[in-house]
Amino acid sequence: MKFGVVIFPGSNCVTDCYYALRDVFGQDTEYIWHRTKDLKYFDCIMLPGGFSYGDYLRCGAIARFSPVMDSIMEFAESGKPVIGICNGFQVLTEAGLLPGVLLRNKDMKFVCDNVHLKVENNKTPYTNLCAGGQVLKVPVAHGDGNYYVDDDTLSEMEKTGQVVFRYSDAYGQITDTANPNGSLGNIAGVCNRKGNVLGMMPHPERCVERLLGGEDGSIIFRSIINYLKGGAVNG
Repeated sequence: MKFGVVIFPGSNCVTDCYYALRDVFGQDTEYIWHRTKDLKYFDCIMLPGGFSYGDYLRCGAIARFSPVMDSIMEFAESGKPVIGICNGFQVLTEAGLLPGVLLRNKDMKFVCDNVHLKVENNKTPYTNLCAGGQVLKVPVAHGDGNYYVDDDTLSEMEKTGQVVFRYSDAYGQITDTANPNGSLGNIAGVCNRKGNVLGMMPHPERCVERLLGGEDGSIIFRSIINYLKGGAVNG
């Protein structure tokens, strides 16, 4: 299987994702320049964090029009897994591959900290090795992570299991104090209806080795690998 990590001008978490996939998990991994159009050799695409195109206009709004995005949309529509982390999440919402928008953090400040995530849906390619309700400790680093959708869309997402992660305390309690950015419903990560496209603000690639202070992000990468190898999604 082959992973691709997209490089937009301004992306700064590309090497982190590449290192996690290739060096920590031993996967065949290749960088994908934003002008690339042929993705037929890839099995999973990752859009990393950073400041694509300097985050001018809205975050991800310019990257959404990069030549690679048409191919990524076709890739996603075919059912193959696409994951966007932080700025990658913003790009996916701008492209319409995921519902909602990412607004400025509620307190208008950049947040860089470790947070706890409660796994709300463990029946996705990204969480199939997680227990339902499992709590992960993962770092965040963003200024525009305040997730928002209208009430009707949120209600539908709750019904269809599209809310994958919520910010919680260490015991899985969903509280205001556990929410680092004011995100609606403490939402930290969502998927599309098919479940093959995931966006999340926290950075699992930054916590895949004990040397870096934690390994909880590993389960997300291992879940993807398990899925691509034919492992069953919890059902």
